[in-house]
Amino acid sequence: MQHFRSLLVLSILAFSPLRANPAVVDGVRQEYLAKMEVWNLSMQAASSVEEQQKRWSERPDALLYAGKMWTALRPSLAEEWSIEPAAWLLKLMCSAPVQGMSPDFAALRKEIVGQVMMAVEKHHFRSAKMAPMCMGLFATRDSSSLKLLEKIEKENPKAEVQGVAALAIAMLLQDLSDDAATMQRRLTLIRKAIIESAHMEIDGVTIAKMAEDQLYLIQYLSKNRVAPDFSGVDVAGVAGKLSEYAGKVIVLLFWNSTMMDQERVLTIQRQLVSKMEGKPFVMIGVTNDPLANVRAMQVEGVVTWRNFLDTKGEIAKQYRVQSRPICYVLDHQRKIQYVGMPGSFVELSADALLMDVK
Repeated sequence: MQHFRSLLVLSILAFSPLRANPAVVDGVRQEYLAKMEVWNLSMQAASSVEEQQKRWSERPDALLYAGKMWTALRPSLAEEWSIEPAAWLLKLMCSAPVQGMSPDFAALRKEIVGQVMMAVEKHHFRSAKMAPMCMGLFATRDSSSLKLLEKIEKENPKAEVQGVAALAIAMLLQDLSDDAATMQRRLTLIRKAIIESAHMEIDGVTIAKMAEDQLYLIQYLSKNRVAPDFSGVDVAGVAGKLSEYAGKVIVLLFWNSTMMDQERVLTIQRQLVSKMEGKPFVMIGVTNDPLANVRAMQVEGVVTWRNFLDTKGEIAKQYRVQSRPICYVLDHQRKIQYVGMPGSFVELSADALLMDVK
């Protein structure tokens, strides 16, 4: 099946009759989004693992649609209209964990990121329409993106674009360093974003709101801050708190059954839980899935850790979760030591922290 899908994507890339114009590109995107909306509703209605697995096999193929959109968009990367859809495509391709990614997806991701960044640097970094691309570049989490954003922030003639670039830089710096100088630089960049671009919207969210979230992250969710405690009810109906796990290394996983690469992400987490068995370690899930879905997944052994239900998004809001999956790794004093996608960095961080637990 994987081989067939690979051949199909390659055929689309090589022989697609789509012509490069804004209407065609947006048509591909809107078709994907519409199908995803229908699929999300069907996943929420699934009440057994078998039904979920059947629905999961019907998920709109992100690789297929990305390939179609890329084929239509690639010839026009030098044209200004391509900036916004290219930014959206970057975010789509960079929304899944890299660990265990299929070779086809990884190859297409590398091609799209590389060629879009090249086009931005060659043709668009001074464009007045660069604001959406700033957030697309942030989504890559790439050091080359940081350099390009710094160029946009300094050289783009439009102050509003400079402000969005400044915010994207501040967000990237969160992943790169937590020293005092970097923290001060982040605050300066966030201040610039608020002054220059507060009213602007990216994907329906204002820069003012994004900046507010960044200030909250710095104050409450930076490295070595004690993670906010929360209380809730788990899938078994038992009340609990995060603070119950004092003295243990905690991986706090925000997830749901509709996240991209759900099966691969949950497999990575099961392997981590199994590896840590018998150690002062615990994984805690926070999900907005329907209760019946999560119970079925636990009964079938698809999910092997305690999960708090967060259907109203209150815990996710407390941790400023924008997309899933995302992991917080906390030490035995509940201090934040790592934030990022599930995968090898989460495991390495947990391993290192366990050495400090007495």
